[in-house]
Amino acid sequence: MRVDTGDMGARPHSRASASSRRSYPRKARLSALLREIVAEELEKVSDLDESLGLLTVTAVEADADLGNATVYLASMSEEVAERLETHRGRLQGAIARQVRLKRTPHLRFKADPAIESGLRIEQVLHQIKQQPQIKQESGAGE
Repeated sequence: MRVDTGDMGARPHSRASASSRRSYPRKARLSALLREIVAEELEKVSDLDESLGLLTVTAVEADADLGNATVYLASMSEEVAERLETHRGRLQGAIARQVRLKRTPHLRFKADPAIESGLRIEQVLHQIKQQPQIKQESGAGE
């Protein structure tokens, strides 16, 4: 599958072409496409390299100039980060084969901070739930 992204950044020359443009920016469309390609290719790579285990791509964020893209993963240990660096060329190659761009973005891999934040919020909520009902007890004695 090869995707032509030539119209992603084109400015409309007429009113008709303006209405046919997609409603979200090129960068967002490209990031969604990169996420899909990287996720599919990581599935193939993880079959070959069992040390990667199960990886979930939560997002891909491309820079404005499309020179770099950060791949966010649900969880990532140091070992997995090192293994991903060895497979980066293959992942970028899959992007180059499937998307028509002037240059293929350089991939960086990071653990998704939203996952860690969500876990921390759950811990705090669990701690609050476990605390005794001090306010209710002090309010009942008044």
